[in-house]
Amino acid sequence: MRPRGAAATRRVMNGTAFVMPGPNLQPERVLDLLCAQRVTLTGAVPTVWLGVLDALEQQPERWSLPEGLRVVMRRLRGAGIAVSPLRPVRRAGHSALGMTETTPMATASTLKPHMTSWSDDAQHEQRAKAGRAVAVHRDSRDRRRRRSGPRRTDAGELQVRGPWVATSYYNQPDAADRWTGDGWFQTGDVVTIDPDGYVKITDRTKDLIKSGGEWISSVDVENALVAHPAVAEAAVIAVPDPKWQERPLAIVVRKPGAAVSGEELRVFLGRTFAKWQLPDDFVFVSEIPHTSTGKILKSALREEYQAWAIA
Repeated sequence: MRPRGAAATRRVMNGTAFVMPGPNLQPERVLDLLCAQRVTLTGAVPTVWLGVLDALEQQPERWSLPEGLRVVMRRLRGAGIAVSPLRPVRRAGHSALGMTETTPMATASTLKPHMTSWSDDAQHEQRAKAGRAVAVHRDSRDRRRRRSGPRRTDAGELQVRGPWVATSYYNQPDAADRWTGDGWFQTGDVVTIDPDGYVKITDRTKDLIKSGGEWISSVDVENALVAHPAVAEAAVIAVPDPKWQERPLAIVVRKPGAAVSGEELRVFLGRTFAKWQLPDDFVFVSEIPHTSTGKILKSALREEYQAWAIA
């Protein structure tokens, strides 16, 4: 039994110490553990690391992280992560994509040898992608979605297969359509895959916003919003629109003590997005609902704001 309040250590696979934080994932507690146990490799969902980075920003002298520490940002399905807030751990940070059906990692982002000569910014951008298929997965691919409207994107749904990938759900024959006829698991993530095989998540198929025949990635807009120095967290959802079918609505949590208006955020986003991609309205809240695994609960937000009237 693990002593109450103490870090649990186990030796797994290659005999290294394995530190379990328990249910308390407050940023200060995580940082205390990393330092006390001299952890060299750690991973968690983006929500945890954004809180940790904020704590480091508030009290930079409190913790001395272990030299050589590597940080894995495990992306949940459709959960993107902004690049800018992660720059403090640019050389230590790596991304990964995982879900229960892939036991649990499908991709991991480490640099290929020829990328080590790239600039720091280029390397950081590459590490921020979800990465390439890990060894226990035979392959990953994307299937292009046919979309109406004049613009065709290069994004498609990510599909994976391999010896550690589920081939069915127990006692759920009605869920058989989650697998293709040739045995690929359909993740529901909309991605692009670059020539080096690195996956970049752009959205979930159900979270894409269709506005006047064009598709808007909610994840791209969320990532840009979180890059603003006054924004702690953001979610972008589709709300009904009589003219355009759907329009994006941004729900934003400000950082403590920060002040920013919707118009300021619209101008900020306008530097990188076309006008038609910008949210029509911004709602400021004290917190955004999350699932038990730390992912933004967009279904609850869609239900809450389904009748939102954009002026």
